[in-house]
Amino acid sequence: MGVQISPDSAVFVFFSFEGPDPYSQAGGLGTRVHNLCEALGGLGYETHLFFIGDPELPSEEKLQNGKYTLHRWGQWISRYHPNGVYDGEDNKVNDYSGSVPPYVLETIGRRAAGENKHIVVMAEEWHTVEALCYMSDLFHWNGMGHRATLLWNANNTMSFHRINWGRLNYVAKITAVSKFMKQIMAGIGMESIVIPNGIPSRMLTKHDETHVEELKGALSIHGSDLFALKIGRFDPAKRWTQAVEAVAQLKNQGVRTTFLVRGGLEPHGAEVLGLANYLGLSISDVTSPDRRPSVTQCIDIIAKAPKTDILNLRFFLPEEFVRLLYHTCDCVFANSGFEPFGLVGLEVMASGGIAFTGATGEDYVIPFVNAITVETGNPNEIVAYLKYLHENPKAKDAMKHEAFKTAEQFTWERVINNLVRRIEFLAM
Repeated sequence: MGVQISPDSAVFVFFSFEGPDPYSQAGGLGTRVHNLCEALGGLGYETHLFFIGDPELPSEEKLQNGKYTLHRWGQWISRYHPNGVYDGEDNKVNDYSGSVPPYVLETIGRRAAGENKHIVVMAEEWHTVEALCYMSDLFHWNGMGHRATLLWNANNTMSFHRINWGRLNYVAKITAVSKFMKQIMAGIGMESIVIPNGIPSRMLTKHDETHVEELKGALSIHGSDLFALKIGRFDPAKRWTQAVEAVAQLKNQGVRTTFLVRGGLEPHGAEVLGLANYLGLSISDVTSPDRRPSVTQCIDIIAKAPKTDILNLRFFLPEEFVRLLYHTCDCVFANSGFEPFGLVGLEVMASGGIAFTGATGEDYVIPFVNAITVETGNPNEIVAYLKYLHENPKAKDAMKHEAFKTAEQFTWERVINNLVRRIEFLAM
């Protein structure tokens, strides 16, 4: 018999730059790793996440009844770089690569080996490649190589040119978040195993009906015919400009649209908002006096926001409020031109909303059955599909129903079952 992976026989260690802190989030990676680790801890697995954390928070924090430990790394560097996880990136990579593996060996690895447990190390993105390779060296130098399985996840193609593929492929098994990403890896000669993204089960829970009605009331104050939402990094690949052009076209056709926007700090944001202004769309920056407002406070902020075409939400959005927006808005633009998986689309589907996804890594989408896929960068495509939904309310309701059923198949608990079976195979 091979290695059996269970809460009594395995320890999980995750290497990731991003994590659950607002300081540590720039895209969907922080959400992915935190929710996966949280689910593993909830299932009883000892789980550790090493990430570039907020320098003002504790260096170590235990969750899930002590099963899941957050390790906020490189805080001494982050204090000099207040603008988020990727501020001072190269210095953080060097520190992380040299200091995390020895710490894991001494504080987690030796104890796990003494308890006859298997150690699973999963790493994300190019930032962790050197750390993972060093981790492999340390395990083998200390006679623990047979007790460890190392995985590196291809979550994006960003900075692939920095990776020593020969070395990485020798020490770890490469995984991919979608069949789309698997084909990209095959194109550079790397065999990979697909382990998809997932969503926490809590995203399937029913919304607080009082909050739903309050948000609907707050939006109705704006007097629009249509409410659209887009959340993500300001990256050209996310096709922000297509969404803005579609909203402008709707306005020109007499369809009053309120477009709620939550982007990042990336320079492309200035181009997006500049284009909106050029196209005649009015814009308001919407802020909050509280660093982490409650759901009720967020709803009140929306109600009091100026009646403009674009509401640029420049404050932290709690998860419950984001789910309410997904559920209440007429559509959520997740229309990326390049998306290795597309976690936002799945979250929208779980929240009872209509997702407009791209057509790359969104393996879970069946077009016009559980979501809308946008195949081109032409804003007319978005406008045409919005008109279709408006004219076919029964189709819209059916799509929401199928979307929710699909989301149920992608909870982290289901994905973890997939993951564990793959690890048992790899550890043979």
